[in-house]
Amino acid sequence: MTDPNLPPERVVHQTTINTSPPPRKGGGAGMAFLVGGLLVAVAVIAWFVFAGGRAPAPETPNLDVDISVPTPRLPDVPDRPAPPELPRPSEPPQVTTPEPKA
Repeated sequence: MTDPNLPPERVVHQTTINTSPPPRKGGGAGMAFLVGGLLVAVAVIAWFVFAGGRAPAPETPNLDVDISVPTPRLPDVPDRPAPPELPRPSEPPQVTTPEPKA
C-alpha cells in the first residue's frame, strides 16, 4: 500500500498531433491490372493452340426466302403538250483540208 503522507508522484501527460496524412497503403490495383492482362494473353494463346488458330465454322442458315413482289408501276400522268418547234441552228462553215505536197 502507499503511504498517505507522501506527496503523489508528478504525472506528465503528452499529446501528439499528427498533421501529415497517414501513409498510403495498397497499390494492388496496378498488380491486379498486370495479372489480368497476363491471364487474357494466356487465354488467347491457349485458344490459338487448341483451336488451330481458326474460329469454329458457324452453322449454315436456311436461305429459302421468297422475294417475289409485284412489279411497280408509275402512276398515270396526263398527256403533255408537244414541245414547240425551234429553228434549226445554222451549219458551221466547212474548211477544206490542204493536200500534202509530194
